[in-house]
Amino acid sequence: MSTTIIGFPRLGEFRELKFTTEKYFRKEISADELLAAAKDLRAKHWNIVKEQGITEIPSNDFSHYDNFLDAAFLFNVVPASVQSLDLTELEQYFALARGYQGEKGDVRALPMKKWFNTNYHYIVPKFEKTTEVKLAGHKIFDEYQEAKELGINTRPVVVGPFTFLQLSDFEDGVKEEDFVDGLVAAYQEVFAKLAELGATRIQLDEPALVKDLSAEEKALFLNLYNKLLADKKGLEVLIQTYFGDVRDVYNDLVNLPVDGIGLDFVEGKKTLELVKGGFPADKTLYAGIVNGKNIWRNNYEKSLEILDRVPAEKVVLTTSCSLLHVPFTTANEDFEPAILNHFAFAVEKLGELRDLDAIRNGQGAEALAANKELFATERVGANAELHARIAALTEADYTRLPAFAEREEIQKEAFKLPALPTTTIGSFPQTKEVRAKRLAFRKGELSQEEYDAFLAKTIDEWIKWQEEVGFDVLVHGEFERNDMVEYFGQNLSGYLFSKNGWVQSYGMRGVKPPIIWGDVTRLNPITVKWSSYAQSRTNKPVKGMLTGPVTILNWSFPREDISIKDSTLQIALAIKDEVLDLEAAGVKIIQIDEAALREKLPLRRSDWYEDYLDWAIPAFRLVHSTVAPDTQIHTHMCYSEFTDIIPAIDNLDADVISFEASRSNLEILDELKAKNFQTEVGPGVYDIHSPRVPQDGEIDHTIEAILAKVPSGKVWINPDCGLKTRGIKETKESLIKLVNAAKEAREHL
Repeated sequence: MSTTIIGFPRLGEFRELKFTTEKYFRKEISADELLAAAKDLRAKHWNIVKEQGITEIPSNDFSHYDNFLDAAFLFNVVPASVQSLDLTELEQYFALARGYQGEKGDVRALPMKKWFNTNYHYIVPKFEKTTEVKLAGHKIFDEYQEAKELGINTRPVVVGPFTFLQLSDFEDGVKEEDFVDGLVAAYQEVFAKLAELGATRIQLDEPALVKDLSAEEKALFLNLYNKLLADKKGLEVLIQTYFGDVRDVYNDLVNLPVDGIGLDFVEGKKTLELVKGGFPADKTLYAGIVNGKNIWRNNYEKSLEILDRVPAEKVVLTTSCSLLHVPFTTANEDFEPAILNHFAFAVEKLGELRDLDAIRNGQGAEALAANKELFATERVGANAELHARIAALTEADYTRLPAFAEREEIQKEAFKLPALPTTTIGSFPQTKEVRAKRLAFRKGELSQEEYDAFLAKTIDEWIKWQEEVGFDVLVHGEFERNDMVEYFGQNLSGYLFSKNGWVQSYGMRGVKPPIIWGDVTRLNPITVKWSSYAQSRTNKPVKGMLTGPVTILNWSFPREDISIKDSTLQIALAIKDEVLDLEAAGVKIIQIDEAALREKLPLRRSDWYEDYLDWAIPAFRLVHSTVAPDTQIHTHMCYSEFTDIIPAIDNLDADVISFEASRSNLEILDELKAKNFQTEVGPGVYDIHSPRVPQDGEIDHTIEAILAKVPSGKVWINPDCGLKTRGIKETKESLIKLVNAAKEAREHL
């Protein structure tokens, strides 16, 4: 019997790694204490996987911040400017992850981008002219030995060389090919050292193979692997792919002298077709059959039907991707059994792999019978009124009139904002006090009147501060909200909420995606109370803050019994009702965040429109299509690569779009100019995901760079994301610099 997983969640059952690391950041514990706590956590996780009966257990899937950044340190792809600072290796690591500002220097965090079509974000290393690729790190070896001391001979995991090059940045004057030989030599050193330590196999993660590949990219892949596999140092090599199928390189892949190939049978549209066309008898197929990205129980009959059609002689059952993307275990949830039985988090998915393997080996009849019974019952009924409302939609429901250019003039006259208007993305710091009051209210320890009084006082303070600093468009701060999706889901029918369903988003930050259980409708107004209150406290415009339908869907665990298109339209109608209520309450600037618009965009360009954009963009338009011309619609997007879908974003027909740009050096602006982008834009002028405060003149320089590429009449000045996770001191210092830089820039227009 053979089972494995691609990777396991690393924050811990109760986010232990997050809280320990944050203590280290606050200097409450030493580096040694952090490393010791992480070691204990790894041991716990390996033992859980072992006890669940998984036969091949990975190592080095753990990370203190990000596996891609780990690979950069392993292979010495670290800026020389950072290596020269008097910092320990761990301090350098966190400096590049989140920025560093202190007596030893000033380091800006590396860019951060979405990891393929997930809500996880990876750190983007940069190959420079001075980069000397070599084996420099030791983490992969240390963790292999740790597991070995526990009696577990693991399969070490590392990002493969092709994906490492494809997803990294390169300084002008250098290219991927320049580093092929150095990388091959470094990877072979890893092979040799692992073999020396007693390892028998290694997993090279190559998810970049599931994307559209050019002839040049395929040539790069083959060049890397023909050289690398010429000497495997005695190790068995597994090339692991996920998030789709490898149709562009399948024939090349199966002909390489590798020992195992991992393929995704969940998201890979053509994976079964490719394998049925032939799979080598001398290689092991690692069949990704259990969904690593969603929390629903596996349908054993459907999975077994797929596996029965796979012609490979040697098969290891695995997950479709790393279990990093699902919560830890359902054991810590309070759902009724009739609900809980439908869910499988990371630990439960280990059991599903074990069940499927047992059934395929003539055992597990009881597990199969129970699974059949689960899927034979109707889980939830349909909302007939909602389905009728969706069926009655026409093209007019997705079209806003008048056209953008006319609305733009109407709004300029209505709001009379200065050039380069300043605003923030929406949230302000959620301090310990804010979180404590919300928890006390939820537990019944604080009355509604007491909680409302606290929120009103906090909003008043921040409205007054924004006025004093000189912001042009204010926000109320979102102090009543726990999460930009969960808060809305709590006011929608069809949603369920886990107690401990945390999933890693970036670094130590976890999100707790709600679960779409049934049809979605709005139960009551969601944001009107506090948005209209904030507007009543000032003569300046205050933005109403909403989360858009695509982001609510993408940051939830979606249903699998209806399409995500149908789920998104249901959510869009609910948010549309909220938009109209905000407008009726006198809120004339409404921001509908679509931070995750790109998240479920198919990885292959040929699938972009029919499978996603043709309904995702209209869903957003449906939300705001009937507001008045003088109501200004904003949206916000962050940490994704948007340059290749600029026309689709313009087609959202919003009035203003703000987006992350500070970590990506404003690269998106060139594409906006090239595509004649019409919507007004707010490129983020500083990075809020780092505690670092911009230096004097830094934001001024960024604004100059923006104005060199975008007409001043189209530009807004804002941070690149919400400020919920930041501290008050650094937030105020940074925002004062932002407003002052905008005022200075206005004088030079």
